[in-house]
Amino acid sequence: MTASPYNPPCGGLPPQTALMTGRAVFTEAYAVIPKGVMRDIVTSVLPFWEGTRAWMLSRPLSGFSETFAQYLMELAPGGGSERPEPDPRAEGVLFVVGGRLRLVLDGQAHALRPGSYVYLPPGAAWSLRGEGDEPARFHWIRKAYQHVEGIACPPALVTHESESAPVAMPDTDGAWATTRFVPPDDLRHDMHVNIVTLRPGGVIPFEETHVMEHGLFVLEGKAVYRLNRDWVEVEAGDFLWLRAFCPQACYAGGPGPFRYLLYKDVNRHAALAPFGASR
Repeated sequence: MTASPYNPPCGGLPPQTALMTGRAVFTEAYAVIPKGVMRDIVTSVLPFWEGTRAWMLSRPLSGFSETFAQYLMELAPGGGSERPEPDPRAEGVLFVVGGRLRLVLDGQAHALRPGSYVYLPPGAAWSLRGEGDEPARFHWIRKAYQHVEGIACPPALVTHESESAPVAMPDTDGAWATTRFVPPDDLRHDMHVNIVTLRPGGVIPFEETHVMEHGLFVLEGKAVYRLNRDWVEVEAGDFLWLRAFCPQACYAGGPGPFRYLLYKDVNRHAALAPFGASR
């Protein structure tokens, strides 16, 4: 299989001689799902998807992260769906991490490759198929879109990370940068999915503590992450799931860059009743 620029899941099973203890943890404020536990035995199949399996990395949980679901999808050659999204309220982001795909969006075909990014507004008409002789892998992030009267839904977008230059964070001399696929002040969007890059030795130099929930999939490199009260080692292929207000900071370990795909909910008022409750 051709090497991917982004770490794919392990699959298979460890030998019976292996120790079972690893880095997986679920706490009141965060979860870490290391690449070593993303095995074949924990995959799901989905309605109306053929030749497809999914690692379900997150889903809304009461009292934890409540805004989004994130899947790591794997399509066999020719696998995919003509009816991919079952929920008409859902918006989505696809980010390709391996192989090649053919997306048909609102009647127009698009060839996707590693690094391709797709925003799918609620109600979008789309289908997806794996192409070539190797499996294709991509992240699928789903969220119920929060409509605001007087603000239109954002349009669909198909792009590639190479088309968006990383923006250095202030006062970091480029040691910490963010690749943004949509402008952060575009109020049509109620979520952002960005790529964060830290050079070796770069840091997030304070404990961020904020209302946004996070899904964080490590694309490349390794680091030590501060999560609530703990320091946790992470590497390419790991997934971190952070609830609102979980303190977080980071040291990038090298020898290469540390890069991750980051989800966060943005640009909306705080709900004054639980989602789905009568008002």
